[in-house]
Amino acid sequence: MADKLRLSDDEWRKRLTAEEFQVLRQHGTERPWDGCFLGTKDPGTYVCAACGNPLFKSGEKFESGTGWPSFTSPVSADAVTEYEDRSFGTIRTEVRCARCDGHLGHVFPDGPPPTGLRYCINSVSMKHVPEGSPITLVTA
Repeated sequence: MADKLRLSDDEWRKRLTAEEFQVLRQHGTERPWDGCFLGTKDPGTYVCAACGNPLFKSGEKFESGTGWPSFTSPVSADAVTEYEDRSFGTIRTEVRCARCDGHLGHVFPDGPPPTGLRYCINSVSMKHVPEGSPITLVTA
C-alpha cells in the first residue's frame, strides 16, 4: 500500500462532494438502495473515492439484498482497516480505507463462501476503475 494520506478537514471538504465528505470523513451512511454501484457488474477495481487506494475487485462483489454493494473480501489484507464501532447501541466492525482512513462501511460475518464475510460498503465511498485502466492514487 502507498504512504498514508493525511489532510485537514478543510482540505477534504475542498476535494470531496458534500455527500462524500459526510460518509468518508464523518462516518455517515448513504440511504439503502440509492448507491450507484448497487447493481454494477462491470469488471474492474473499486478504489477509495477520497484517495484512489484499491479496495475491492468486482469479482468479489455479490448481491446481498441489503441495499448496499457487498463484497466477500478486500483486494488485499492491507487495503482496509477494521475498527470496533459501538454506535447506535450495537457492536459492529467498521471498515476504513487503510491509506486515508476514510469510512467505507461495515463488515459482517454473514457472507457467502469462501470467506463468510459481507463487506457492506457505501457506493459514495468508492469509484470504479474499469479492468485494464490505470489506477491513480491521489496525492497531497
